[in-house]
Amino acid sequence: MTQPDYPNLYEVVMEQLIQHGPQAFRDVITAMMNQAMQIERSQFLGAAPHERSNDRQGHANGFKPKLVDTTLGTLNLSIPKTRNHGESGFYPQCLEQGRRSERALMLCVAKMYISGVSTRRVEKVLDLFGIEKISSTQVSRATALLDDALSVWRDRALGEIRYLVLDARYERVRMDHEVVDAAVLSAVGILPDGRRSVLGVQIATSEAEINWREFLQSLVKRGMHGIIYIASDDHAGLKAARRAVFPGVPWQRCQFHLAQNAVNHAPTAKVRSRIGGDELRSVWNATDEASARAQLEQLAARYESDYSKLSQWLLDNVPEGLTVFNLPESHHRKMRTTNGIERPIQQEIKRRTRIVRVFPNEASLLRLVSAILVEIDDEWSNADKRYIVWNDDNDST
Repeated sequence: MTQPDYPNLYEVVMEQLIQHGPQAFRDVITAMMNQAMQIERSQFLGAAPHERSNDRQGHANGFKPKLVDTTLGTLNLSIPKTRNHGESGFYPQCLEQGRRSERALMLCVAKMYISGVSTRRVEKVLDLFGIEKISSTQVSRATALLDDALSVWRDRALGEIRYLVLDARYERVRMDHEVVDAAVLSAVGILPDGRRSVLGVQIATSEAEINWREFLQSLVKRGMHGIIYIASDDHAGLKAARRAVFPGVPWQRCQFHLAQNAVNHAPTAKVRSRIGGDELRSVWNATDEASARAQLEQLAARYESDYSKLSQWLLDNVPEGLTVFNLPESHHRKMRTTNGIERPIQQEIKRRTRIVRVFPNEASLLRLVSAILVEIDDEWSNADKRYIVWNDDNDST
């Protein structure tokens, strides 16, 4: 590629401004940068183009086109090339500065993407600033700029956590040329000041015990201690990992999911309606654990003759949802299910990840989920009201 000369840059710039006014700023900057890079190349080589000089350190070697996105728009630059100058390479200093500008722009793109803005909408926004086009690859490269900060957040030191809530959801990820369901393991804690905190997140191939155990052990290694209560849904892998890492810590099975499980075990629509309605609710809303167990026994006896399997299932499983009665009564409503903590996280993740549908790799999924959780964690940590008020605290929520 050949580069047109600028015998009088001042005249070129003035002509553009006279004809087009502020709309010519992008073309003016393009012309000035192209000229500046030629001057810088001559300084690097120790001689101007076609100049005979004993100080020459190499020769000009044409130009390479490059589109550079800046806050002024996309600049169509001609990068000077060199040859025969030894091992030291030439790259214009003005583009090194431009790289920082481009990085700032890409961070803006990343924040829009993390906020749930689709690539098409990002392109429309950037078009208002003169940026011609942004591809999904550029979006991925932009979001990768966040990795360092997100890694620091995921690995930050933890402290005393009194209540621990564990949950998982699945997202579609491409692994080894196949699209699979990847588990997003997350943990939320109630701090001594009563506020909620997102403790961590990990991407795993499944909810197998080994994956949950690795995740829980990572929280302990980061300093998490003092847990007196754990709430989660029922899952064999999580249950085994929880018992191994936190033996003896009381566990509450989420009453909401437990009720859904009970409905699924009911043999008829009429029974499903009753189980999912007032019958289990009378157990959950009992005044204390003893009353709840009495209500449960009456409920199981009601179905023993006609639906013995359902009756036995209730007796085997519903008690796992009664651990909450050991907490202060003021904590029951918020800690008997995982919904109060699960929904703000899972619904927000779902809202943003549905734009992506299939993640290209685990790293991209972890990046997006981590960024979402950082936002939620910041909101919780700065909340005026606390989620839980401890018995030794007289402040109100």
